[in-house]
Amino acid sequence: MLFEDRADAGRQLASRLENFAHRPNVMVLGVPRGGVTVAFEVAAALHAPLDVFLSRKLGVPGQAELAFGAISVGDGRYLDEEIVRTAGISHKQIERVTAEVRLELDRRAKLYRGDRPPLQVAGKTVILVDDGIATGASVYAAIQALRQMKPFALVLAVPLAPPSTAAWLRRFVDEVVCLDLPDPFYAVGAFYRNFAQVEDAEVIDLLRRAEQVGEHPSGPDAVNPGSGAAAPSGEHGSEGGDARARVAKSPRGMGARG
Repeated sequence: MLFEDRADAGRQLASRLENFAHRPNVMVLGVPRGGVTVAFEVAAALHAPLDVFLSRKLGVPGQAELAFGAISVGDGRYLDEEIVRTAGISHKQIERVTAEVRLELDRRAKLYRGDRPPLQVAGKTVILVDDGIATGASVYAAIQALRQMKPFALVLAVPLAPPSTAAWLRRFVDEVVCLDLPDPFYAVGAFYRNFAQVEDAEVIDLLRRAEQVGEHPSGPDAVNPGSGAAAPSGEHGSEGGDARARVAKSPRGMGARG
């Protein structure tokens, strides 16, 4: 399955989430940066508020692209003990990398959310959205942190993920909605025609626009980035199928990918 861009993926993903539309207790959280573009489309289609939830992988010293874990806002942290052991990462190195990454995470949180009040998800149905998942390390950290905030339900919604990663993450959420489970899986960007990097300014703009629409609702046509008009539901496509409720519950290690 090939998506034109993140907005296209978001519109197709929204078509699989229609049962969450117009519910007062639903909240959509995008994982910056690319996940926010997808989440914007989902929130617009569901008429739900949009916010961000930040998580970031912890890179092995000297091999930053290789993740040995991840952290999220608050105190959420996940460590892949197998990678830590294999790479010989010391406790001191773990704490140093964690501190460095948390500084960047805090910077982005302030940049994106500004003076918004702290995120409140208790008792809400939270739909966590990213533009795709590879190893799942960062998303796992976000899931664990969100669980501590006691949502009513937690739904993970992504355009694509490897079958093994989706199956592993399914154990930690109430529902997984995934349009495509490609196997073999190479990289998230390989399944997009346009996978240009999303800049901080775009994330901030999407959050601002979503907030304005929430204050002055005028239908989904008001919040579609690009053309300013939402695609008709018949244009969402269906070749990827709906992976929710069909993701097998099987254990999985984090592996050695970034």
